[in-house]
Amino acid sequence: MRFYVEDDDPDPWHVFFNDWLTGEDPAYTTGIVLDRWWHWDDPAERVSADYVLAHVANARERLPLLRALFVGNVTDKKWDISWIRQGNYAPVLAAYPQLESLVIRGGAGLSFGAVQHQQLKTLVVQTAGLPAQAVRELAAADFPALEHLELWLGCAYHGGDSTIADLQPILNGTGLPNLTTLALRNCEYADDLAQALAHAPILERIKVLDLSLGNLSDVGAEALFASPAIRKLNMIVLHYHYLSDAMLDCWSAIELAVEVSCQQAVADPGDGEDEEPREIAIREYLA
Repeated sequence: MRFYVEDDDPDPWHVFFNDWLTGEDPAYTTGIVLDRWWHWDDPAERVSADYVLAHVANARERLPLLRALFVGNVTDKKWDISWIRQGNYAPVLAAYPQLESLVIRGGAGLSFGAVQHQQLKTLVVQTAGLPAQAVRELAAADFPALEHLELWLGCAYHGGDSTIADLQPILNGTGLPNLTTLALRNCEYADDLAQALAHAPILERIKVLDLSLGNLSDVGAEALFASPAIRKLNMIVLHYHYLSDAMLDCWSAIELAVEVSCQQAVADPGDGEDEEPREIAIREYLA
């Protein structure tokens, strides 16, 4: 089921949601997608994400079969991903112990608290900047059933202030006994992350490593290439990168499925000009 607010809707989001809850559909609903829950022309009065999440959590008795939730599926061109303000997901995760898939778009205001969930298999957080506190909360979480973890770490410009230290429990595999896919995407410290991952215990467990959309260069790629654990993976995804042609040739020479499309231009250090920063894919610079 999909919920959203149009610009010309006279009623707030909760009116549509509460009306829907009075019908028969909620008892059979297995998935909900929440698009924009605020009015474009009145951002000062827009409904908070915590308000929306509280309504979802309070509806748990009406949604006994809910297994999948996507919050922030905003595709309106007026709204960049960095403009989506999120909230605290602890109440939702506590209200739906049967939830198997949670997708969140937007990082501002995002939090999880102390998280423990027995059934969640897929967790995706798409941001232009994921706050370090949220990263630390997820890294400390207990997700025994989680198979797919995908975090878009983003850049400092949009609040993505995490570090390798914040991610270390994830790299160690703490609380993630069944993880098979680790996607740490859209990261502006991709080289440091790749170097940390090259010897991380989590590589002995997962099947797919995804470092796409970041600013990975030969420095990080060489560390990964030299790691014996990398050769045991089923696939590594480096889509959108700053690798040289020579480094691409190296990856093509090994027996491993490697996705290295969308090569970005590498600055020529001999041109006499300052080297331009290697931008991540989802950055949305507004100034």
